[in-house]
Amino acid sequence: MEFKVYAKPEPASFRKHPNLPDLEKARAHFSWDDVGRELSWLPGGNLNMAHECIDRHATGTRRGKIALYWEGRDGHTETYTFAELKNLSDRFANVLKVLGVRKGDRVFFFLERIPEIFVALFGTLKLGAVAGPLFSAFGPDAIRDRLADCNAKILITSPELRGRVEEVKSDLPALEHLIIVDKGGREATPLKHYEIDYFRAMEAASDHFVLEPTSPDDFSIIHYTSGTTGKPKGAVHRHKAILGQYLTARHVLDLHEDDVYWCTADPGWVTGTSYGMFGPWSIGVPLVFFEGPFSAEGWYKILEKYKVTVWYTAPTAIRMLMKAGEEIVKKFDLSALRHMASVGEPLNPEAIYWGEKAFGLVFHDNWWQTETGCMQIANLPTMTVKAGSMGRPLPGVTAAVLDDRFNPLPNGSEGLLALKPEWPSQFRTYWNRPDVYDSRFKNGWYLTGDRARTDTDGYFWFVGRADDVINTAGHLVGPFEVESALIEHPAVAEAAVIGKPDEERGEIVKAFVSLRAGFTASEELEKDIKNYVRKRLAAHAYPREIAFLPSLPKTRSGKIMRRLLKARELGLPEGDTSTLED
Repeated sequence: MEFKVYAKPEPASFRKHPNLPDLEKARAHFSWDDVGRELSWLPGGNLNMAHECIDRHATGTRRGKIALYWEGRDGHTETYTFAELKNLSDRFANVLKVLGVRKGDRVFFFLERIPEIFVALFGTLKLGAVAGPLFSAFGPDAIRDRLADCNAKILITSPELRGRVEEVKSDLPALEHLIIVDKGGREATPLKHYEIDYFRAMEAASDHFVLEPTSPDDFSIIHYTSGTTGKPKGAVHRHKAILGQYLTARHVLDLHEDDVYWCTADPGWVTGTSYGMFGPWSIGVPLVFFEGPFSAEGWYKILEKYKVTVWYTAPTAIRMLMKAGEEIVKKFDLSALRHMASVGEPLNPEAIYWGEKAFGLVFHDNWWQTETGCMQIANLPTMTVKAGSMGRPLPGVTAAVLDDRFNPLPNGSEGLLALKPEWPSQFRTYWNRPDVYDSRFKNGWYLTGDRARTDTDGYFWFVGRADDVINTAGHLVGPFEVESALIEHPAVAEAAVIGKPDEERGEIVKAFVSLRAGFTASEELEKDIKNYVRKRLAAHAYPREIAFLPSLPKTRSGKIMRRLLKARELGLPEGDTSTLED
């Protein structure tokens, strides 16, 4: 499917040269050692993410610079400088040390979007412990599965959330303490003997802490990925991952010293740490952190109030903004905004066209995974954006499309998306699952589990997850191209397609759609949508069945759960649904 090509516009507010103007030149002369020399490191060749993100700024010229703008759900605001964050994270490291936490112990975070999660997470890294973020929407079973899998020793949570932990605490013998963060005295509840008041402990703790020596290969953070069957897997990363996060925050997000940056991702998933914490703070860029719920007006107010210059969000959020229309955008002064990017799942072309109309800017899509730790393929600020493409591999990244024998395919051929291993932010293992980890590497490649193709310009195009691709009458159909065509229809707000078994064709394409406001499901509308898509795609690719739903099931990170739709359609086990949005 061919898409319209957009070149990046140059708004009046763009007064800087992009960090990486020439991709090919950068790739030809690229060295990870050169990237490493831009960080400060620690004596003896040691490396600690907390030092790179907070301490080196707090002891230098950025000491008094605001690092964090926080706005609570009730409108209350707080700001923190790098010096204040160093003081607080040092105190929290001492809190953990008094509790007997040692290097390598697992410390988990089950909190709402409050600034204390930054303090506690970086304090954990200073001690050399392994941080484990959790979604605040997790239920008791999801909490138990993750904490039990890696024998978590400490959990930081809030009064509102601790009840879910209490339901499963008897199944977590390694869990010694709950640290309760009662933000603003929102809910005063008596503490049990194993519970500790965060603010009292912080007040009593020393603000002097010497970082635990951590090598580049020491574990830093563990993110659990939801599985289609069985238990979720814990992807473990190293302190060395900061090299990749620093590089991509500079070159893909194009972050500069005087930017104000907002990443809308929840800190419970990898984008919320890699690019909601590590990448931007390794450069010394202020973050906006918003606790409130999604609303188009609320988000535009945040962009306007904090004069956000770089905005990183997700396709689901963009589609929800599209639903609210373009007129609401005109009510706000968003002139500071100069660069927008998207991640979470492939960005449909229609969303890119809309972004240009609504903001005078295009959303720059990029591709990476929990396991990769940082962006691998992206549309850089200076690249021509081909609507629907992931972009091109970044310097230091070797990507290819492979056949079923794990050999590279030529341009235009669809196959397995793979990467050459050993970039700095590559995950090092699945916790307690070395066999599964080893299975992801074949013939010198890391297999991503996605299918893609390349074009003659070196751009990569997402086709679908390997287990989502539909085989209909011998033709392989990627869900993304069908969903993109569906979303172009004026009635369709969101779409997901699956392969449904069929005696004649093997599988047929079945679509699930939610409608925009003002449209009502009917047989006539179903026929119109089918005909609309059929005119845009090959005959075998249009949906032969359409089901209308009020909304589509998504994870908290915004990914539409096709596998859940398929399981429900076919009466199959739903697998792990712990990341399912409420």
